[in-house]
Amino acid sequence: MRLQFFIDRIFKNRLLSHLLFWTGLFLLFTILAALNTGKIRPHLITYLVTLPSQMAAAYALNYYQIPQLLYKKKYLLFAISLVGCIYVFSALDRMSVVYLAEPYIRTDFQQESIAEILSDTAYLFSVYFTGTYMYAFVMMLIKAVKNRYEEKHQIEILQKEKATNELKFLKGQIQPHFLFNTLNNLYALTLTKSDLAPKVVLKLSELLDFILYQSNQSSIPISKEIELIQGFIDLETLRYGEKIAIDFNYKMENKSTQISPLLLLPLVENAFKHGASGSVDNPIINIDLKVQSNHIQFDIFNTKPKKVITQVMKGNGKGIGTENLKRQLELNYPNKHTLVVEETPETYKVRLAIDLNSKND
Repeated sequence: MRLQFFIDRIFKNRLLSHLLFWTGLFLLFTILAALNTGKIRPHLITYLVTLPSQMAAAYALNYYQIPQLLYKKKYLLFAISLVGCIYVFSALDRMSVVYLAEPYIRTDFQQESIAEILSDTAYLFSVYFTGTYMYAFVMMLIKAVKNRYEEKHQIEILQKEKATNELKFLKGQIQPHFLFNTLNNLYALTLTKSDLAPKVVLKLSELLDFILYQSNQSSIPISKEIELIQGFIDLETLRYGEKIAIDFNYKMENKSTQISPLLLLPLVENAFKHGASGSVDNPIINIDLKVQSNHIQFDIFNTKPKKVITQVMKGNGKGIGTENLKRQLELNYPNKHTLVVEETPETYKVRLAIDLNSKND
């Protein structure tokens, strides 16, 4: 992450990135040449005086000829421009060596005239072309790598944004779904003028505080998720009383272990929706949660009527469905979770296992 941050900072600062490019290559080529001959002064002077023409060639090629001519399919103009620039910049490179470098590094040489340099086209193209355009070709390679890196980085950012927005949408489906069901229960209690209605309103307000305001975080301590489940159980217990047998057991090594919010509640809500149905004799709901070594094991079991198909878990549009839960798991814990459903005519069991170490940042 630190390396990527450092690279991003360099790429975003154009002046710094170009300064590092030219300084780095100038020192690299000078040192390599000096190691080859055992002398540094002549190479230092030569590379220094020829740098302006080489910089001009590099910028002309990479910032005008390729993007404005070649990429826009102006092939004839590109060819004419490239040949012309090779001639001009190679000639400037040769003049820099003859008039600026050689007087300081040689004594036994005959200085060519500008006319002689310009007329010796074959020598310019065959000898000076490579040296003049070596920086341009290196810049071309680095720009290609940089563009590929930026494209990949941009794709990663868009994918993260898409995943974040999708998670918000999925959680948004849970909130109105939960509120709608609870208000239905509350409405049923008010019709019978039940004394439990005020208690239900109080419990509901506590749960809504979490669901509406605290669940927007990317992760929460597992203890908070347990509080949410327990609050929902308490709410349903007020409604059903002793008509239903509920057993909620949990064991956790670390209360601060992080988990995505609202991940387990749909399974609990589904168990009550069908396990506490009025047509179920002696309904039973068993919930077991274990958090050990950053691994979650969540098992939930409920009895159900023989004729009732668990519509919510079928994901037929009448509830949030397992498709919602599966998608949340794929986004938060890709390839590090298992969801197994075991159904019989009278029972329904879900086993969810999550490796918390693999949660996306």
